[in-house]
Amino acid sequence: MALPDFDVEFFPPFEGFPKEGIRFLKRLKRNNNRPWFAKHKHEYETHVKLPMQSLIASMQPHFVNFAPEYEFHPRKSLFRIYRDTRFSKDKTPYKTHVAAHAVLKGDKKGLGASGYYMHIEPGMVYAGAGIYMPESEQLKKIRRAIADRSDEFLSIVEAKPFTRLFRELETKDERLKRVPQGFSPDHPMAEWLRYKHYFVGVTWPESVCYKADLMKELLKVFQTATPLVRFLNGALWGK
Repeated sequence: MALPDFDVEFFPPFEGFPKEGIRFLKRLKRNNNRPWFAKHKHEYETHVKLPMQSLIASMQPHFVNFAPEYEFHPRKSLFRIYRDTRFSKDKTPYKTHVAAHAVLKGDKKGLGASGYYMHIEPGMVYAGAGIYMPESEQLKKIRRAIADRSDEFLSIVEAKPFTRLFRELETKDERLKRVPQGFSPDHPMAEWLRYKHYFVGVTWPESVCYKADLMKELLKVFQTATPLVRFLNGALWGK
């Protein structure tokens, strides 16, 4: 299967995230300042950025088989290492993990609020999908879809492949104490309507990132979560 055209850029096959990349991120955590990063930026480019871009490029041909409306692009999907410190008390300038997300094709207005995410950091690897911290209007649309299309929603979150991999939605402890306004307290979907986020994910130990099989593990998470992603986007887009 041929790789898509990434602006005529070619990336080596992903054979595992290098241990040098994890060591760099550990050192960055201890030296999170601009002079140190400027001096060691070549290490970031070689041992962190390029391997992550290779992983992204390697996943894309498989990704189109189950979510063709999204793409993993080595440049578009990779999050910048620079932190936005404008509204944060933490003024350290750099992230100490490397992350990527799937980009919705043709989404110039940011409508694709539900999607796919992954990151690698010292100690762990994480992959997830869904919508985290939706805006108030988005949350209302999702809850209404869950109430109106409860059978469809339950067929997704109660499917055996889904429950085996994810068990439950994340942020269960952050749910509302009561059923949100507009719904009866004894609504049959009351427990699901109380969620503030609709997101699932899997965490692995750091050792997983060193193996080429990491790509397969990530794809399994993304493919299993795709029905939830599509349900959420359908709610947001009125489909």
